[in-house]
Amino acid sequence: MKAESEKQLLKAESSELEQSSIGLLALSSKLNIGFDGKRATNNLTGLGNYSRSLIKLLAEKRPENRYLVYTPKVKSNLRIASFVETKGLEVKTPKTSNFLWRSFGILKDLINDGVDLYHGLSQEIPFAINHSKIKSVVTIHDLIFLRFPKYYKFLDRKIYTFKSKYACKNANSIIAISEKTKADIVELYGIPEDKIKVIYQTCDDIFKTASTEEELELVSAKYKLPSSYLLNVGTIEERKNLLSLIRALPQLSQANKLVVIGKETSYKKLVLEEIKKLKLQKQVIFLKNVPFNDLPAIYQLSKAFIYPSKYEGFGIPILEALYSKTPVIAATGSCLEEAGGPTSLYVHPDDDLALAKAIETVLHSTALRNAMIEKGLLHASKFNSEKITADVMNTYLAVMQENLN
Repeated sequence: MKAESEKQLLKAESSELEQSSIGLLALSSKLNIGFDGKRATNNLTGLGNYSRSLIKLLAEKRPENRYLVYTPKVKSNLRIASFVETKGLEVKTPKTSNFLWRSFGILKDLINDGVDLYHGLSQEIPFAINHSKIKSVVTIHDLIFLRFPKYYKFLDRKIYTFKSKYACKNANSIIAISEKTKADIVELYGIPEDKIKVIYQTCDDIFKTASTEEELELVSAKYKLPSSYLLNVGTIEERKNLLSLIRALPQLSQANKLVVIGKETSYKKLVLEEIKKLKLQKQVIFLKNVPFNDLPAIYQLSKAFIYPSKYEGFGIPILEALYSKTPVIAATGSCLEEAGGPTSLYVHPDDDLALAKAIETVLHSTALRNAMIEKGLLHASKFNSEKITADVMNTYLAVMQENLN
């Protein structure tokens, strides 16, 4: 059955590659493509991963183009250094002050560098770019700051709204990372549907290769991982809803531990108070400063990945779990069903009893686990790197073609 599942996965990827390659043949001349590279060169999580992955894929798969990455600064970090050294990339920093450079000063640099098209990878584009000859595309990840304003400071919310709304109205094309995000853009900003292209994200290729037994043993020993554990990965903040998972734990056997990995915020204090109240100190394990290269093994060793987030633009950790052959249990209400597919399990984010029941079901049914793993891996093939690269490049080509008509 496993061999058959992998054959189906390869067949699906091959079919998608064949379909997506048609559009790529249309590219007949070199494009100078500029990117908002602030997140790619400074952020090690969500938006940074998205930006690095996409730019690197384009540079590797479509090397005939020129790729210019604009950023106020470059953080000193091995992962970022590796990205910056990607063949075909040119990193551009401000010649003078970097204050508000990404919003205003950058336009002059784009013009001087002969950029044909600029891609705002994190919900904004330079002001007045629509009055230049440079075409623009913007990626909108989510509008959570409008759906759940209580999670954001007033000033931050106003800035995010102003920049993203301006970008949606003035960019030549919009990439939404999920159907849910597209629907939000249409509803909240009044943008026509035909201006928005849904192009899903993928996860890093490091999660797409099974760790060796030796690697699994080394990682398990390094972090003193329990023999049976659930996994939660993501910033420890209110929206990610870790409290719901903590409240589900008393309904499970104490043999099943919970491993939590994520950047800490003030919300962790509430989580720790709940853990103490429920006497779960020996059942919940927080791992800090986990190197990126160790994450795949931690996913693969877990019994299930639990993601009860109340709202997401997409949910890359779910893909990381699916590629790691780990069953996924997530929350309803946003786009997580798109990421996890029809064979993952979903419960209301505030129903900790239903969450506990779903976890018990997965842990105690071998047949269900195997089906979730095999069909989850097949679903993950919809987000393969080659298809996403082709879809993004075809979006660029469509924008440039409009310029010619």
